[in-house]
Amino acid sequence: MPTRRASQRSRSVREDWLACIPVEMDELFGATRNELECSNVILSIALNEALIFCKQGRIDLAKESAVVFADLFDRLAVRLCLVIQTIKEHGSHFGTLPNISPLAAANFRGITAQRVSVMNSLLAKVVFRGRTRFFHKLDSLDEIIGELQKQARAIVADEAKAFPGAWRELEVLGYDLNTCMSETTVILKSFFCALPPEELEAFGTGSGAPHGRP
Repeated sequence: MPTRRASQRSRSVREDWLACIPVEMDELFGATRNELECSNVILSIALNEALIFCKQGRIDLAKESAVVFADLFDRLAVRLCLVIQTIKEHGSHFGTLPNISPLAAANFRGITAQRVSVMNSLLAKVVFRGRTRFFHKLDSLDEIIGELQKQARAIVADEAKAFPGAWRELEVLGYDLNTCMSETTVILKSFFCALPPEELEAFGTGSGAPHGRP
């Protein structure tokens, strides 16, 4: 089984991203990707609206928008974690291991996200191999997303926070969440490249499955 799975994988993450996959997999991947990207666009709109209110000196409206932003931030974060968890559970149970590349600190702006990504990259290069590298990246993304949620909520809950300074902090958090979304999307495509077609049904109906089937 491991040999058969290994033979299905391309040689690089880039090749996986450009590769064609079976129609049903492509539909599930496309639906999941569109759902995440739509959530991210709405999140960006809420952020831009609040920044406009700040520039206009309408601080009360900016603070109201902050609450909306935090809710939308949580919604996207939770969805990302569900996708990550579904990949992790299926990979752990069936042994499906896609191509993987370490997180890059340069793709993040926040201190926490950069710290976690540096550690992930270091361990992937000098310690981890194969299976451990794959699951550690998933865990690292999950950790970053959880920390971003905490920071976003803390900023919104602090009424004494100065605006628009607080919004600049939220902008960084939104940027890093967007990076996590991009990383998760790339992992999902590589995962589908490694996933045997006969396991798609089990994956699509799994707990927390992306765009899960009825």
